[in-house]
Parts: sequence; C-alpha cells; structure tokens
Amino acid sequence: MANEKDKVTIKIPRPLYQKLQVIIKDSGYNSVTDFIVFILRDLLAASRAPESGFDEKEIQEIKKRLKNLGYL
Repeated sequence: MANEKDKVTIKIPRPLYQKLQVIIKDSGYNSVTDFIVFILRDLLAASRAPESGFDEKEIQEIKKRLKNLGYL
C-alpha cells in the first residue's frame, strides 16, 4: 500500500467535489478521492488498450478458429 509520501494533492472546484460526494453516496467508494483515482486509472487503461481489444496475433487466431468451425 502506498504511504503518504507517495501521494500528491490535486485541487478541483468545490462544486465538482460536492457533486461527486452526492454521486458516490452509497456506492461503495470510501471517499471522493477513491472514486477519482478509480476513474483516472480506468481512463488511463482505456487510453492504452488497443482499439479492437485484440492484437494482430489474437485476431489471426480468432479467424483461424472461425474458419475451422466453418464460419469463414
């Protein structure tokens, strides 16, 4: 687990913070910070993922399996 020296403070507008408090109420998130970290990690992962979700090798394997099953 990260210690406090591994963290930084990011400032956001108070109205946004308050809206996020309402959104996460009873959602399972312990804090607005936890929710924001989740969202940012999700966005970062999505930006690194291939567009189709498959690399070229996986696409070729899927095509091969579909052909063997008679779909292609």
